[in-house]
Amino acid sequence: MSSAPSSAAHLSLRTPLWAVRIRRGDGEIAGAGVLLSRDRVLTCAHVVTPGEPVTAEFVGAAGGRAPGGRVPAVTARVDEGAYVPEALDTDQDPRGDVALLRLDRPRPAREPVTLHRLSAPNRTVRMYGFPHEYNGGVWFRATIVGGWGRDGQVQLVPATPGEVAAPGCSGAGVVDDRTGAVIGIVLTSVTDRLGNAFSSMSPAETIVQHLPQVAAWTRGRTAVDDRLRSRTGSGGGRPSLDQPFALRLAAWLRGDGDQVKISVVRPGDQIRAETLRRAITLADRELRTADSVGRAALDAPGTVPSAGGHDLALDVTGATAADTAERVAERMGLWQHPAGPAVERIRTGGAALTLVVVGVDRAADPPALLDLLAVLRRGGSRLLLVFREPGPLYERARAELVDGPDRERRERLVARLRELTGPLAASLGDAMAAVRADDPKQVHDALYRAGLALHLLTGTQQPRERSGHGAAGTPAAPAPPPHPPSPGAPAQEPPARPLSAPAAPSAPSGPAAPAGPAAPAQAPTAAPASSAPVDLAAYERLADRLETRLRAAADRLDALRRRRAELAGRLDGYHALHRSLTEGAEDLDVDALHRRAHRLLRTRPCDVPAAEEAVAAYTDLVERADSSRRDRAARDGRGREHPTRDRPAGDGHGQDQHGQDRPAQDRSARDRHGQPARHEQPAQPAQPAGEEQRQRGGGGAPS
Repeated sequence: MSSAPSSAAHLSLRTPLWAVRIRRGDGEIAGAGVLLSRDRVLTCAHVVTPGEPVTAEFVGAAGGRAPGGRVPAVTARVDEGAYVPEALDTDQDPRGDVALLRLDRPRPAREPVTLHRLSAPNRTVRMYGFPHEYNGGVWFRATIVGGWGRDGQVQLVPATPGEVAAPGCSGAGVVDDRTGAVIGIVLTSVTDRLGNAFSSMSPAETIVQHLPQVAAWTRGRTAVDDRLRSRTGSGGGRPSLDQPFALRLAAWLRGDGDQVKISVVRPGDQIRAETLRRAITLADRELRTADSVGRAALDAPGTVPSAGGHDLALDVTGATAADTAERVAERMGLWQHPAGPAVERIRTGGAALTLVVVGVDRAADPPALLDLLAVLRRGGSRLLLVFREPGPLYERARAELVDGPDRERRERLVARLRELTGPLAASLGDAMAAVRADDPKQVHDALYRAGLALHLLTGTQQPRERSGHGAAGTPAAPAPPPHPPSPGAPAQEPPARPLSAPAAPSAPSGPAAPAGPAAPAQAPTAAPASSAPVDLAAYERLADRLETRLRAAADRLDALRRRRAELAGRLDGYHALHRSLTEGAEDLDVDALHRRAHRLLRTRPCDVPAAEEAVAAYTDLVERADSSRRDRAARDGRGREHPTRDRPAGDGHGQDQHGQDRPAQDRSARDRHGQPARHEQPAQPAQPAGEEQRQRGGGGAPS
């Protein structure tokens, strides 16, 4: 049996020896499986039926890889007590759907593979399945993005839309790209009402939860230390529960809360200690069972965490920081270079997990352990730290892992909100003064909420003095950006709601809202920075939504400004064409269309759709006039090529609309509107001879 994982590159070059293709009795491919031992195959329960034999085909074996070779096939049946059909819990989330097959004949010892317990978040993986178009097997790529349901299953997002697990892939082994380890099996694929497609996987721990016998073929230490497992048995009375503590633990293990949480469980506090062990046990995929969840369901609602709420739970009492780092690196799958220090592998590995560490102040070297925890926090890991006593180590941990990072986090958030309410707001104001926005109210509302959040995070600013500095000598707040005009209003009219951040009152009392319009109901409510702590995660989510909305509005406004410039250039070009057609003469209908389009393009803010319609009307009319001119020119050209026989060549005469001859000079003397040609002078009336002589400057005396 191969207990060490193969490299991902090696796996990508050939069909795995452990990959099994499963056929029903009618010869149709039912799914896939993983050869765990010489005579055991792991697959999905919906692929097989208890009591009905199937055929297990080993496409990666020597005979199956040879061109035209015969694929080894062995009859298999569901092993006794190793079938857990798919079921839905009270929330309609799936659970189970795993089975173990026993082969009639064993396979060679080099073919089986073991499962590995491995922290899964954000890992890239691949699956080897047998969809109908690829009966010989094909790799599918995906990324693990998080838990799915309460059974400990995880969600796989395909690398491309065409790599969603298809029929024939159920039961396929999921291989971690970094380590080459098989970490679970594919269950099914789902397409939601919006067309989003993804697959689900049962990781090794969840498989062992349903099929305990699979633990014999699973490698890697369990996620929870023995001393942290709940002691509650199936019989006897249930111990008391510290309900507030249980609620906070369950919320944090569900992902609701800060990156780092620090708690104290004093020696001798059995109720609080059991509450902690209960939460850790219920959040573990392998230890969480239907019985344990059923017993916990008798407690207060909201105290049961989700399966997979943590990746590793350690009791570090008496342990060194190096030992703890090795456990963490192993769980992250960073065992490829064991010669290097584990903390360096963690620092450069790019992996993160949710870690519970109990007994921080009882470790062999607590300061070194705090340094390791700081590395994990900077790498994105979530940490639940439990101390036995409050003291200097507790205060240091809070200062370095909670308070300090929170200050930095708040500063980044404030800088981000100032960017939204400052430079971005000014840019939006300029753009909205130039072109009319599709939904200006949405822009105003987003900026108002960003300004309100900034005020609540920073507290009230000092009013500006004449010198440009605050009363305490600090730089004054920047002037608010220009306000865009309201839609359809003159350019000088201010908007109904300010585009910049709302002005803060000069002397607030407590967490008062800023002056100006009432705060929207959706805005987070929190005290200023000098008051109680705020939920920074809520503000960050708000900033994400507002920035997305404002950046999208800025992009739309930029597109409208570019379109306006294109329309202005198009209008100028067609105006020049029209003047060449009419030789500068007036055309009242066409000129009226030009003036309307020109006026709409010059109005601020410009209604670009209306201007586009006006420009289109003008250019269409000019194009029709140009087309008519070209048609007349073509007809005139054909007439010159075929002159009438009874007309002398070069007589210089044409015909009028009644067929009568007229001088060619008369035809060319007037344009299409009947006006004299620009190169002609109208005939002057006859003048007396004496008058003509006087005009020429003659000075003769009258007779």
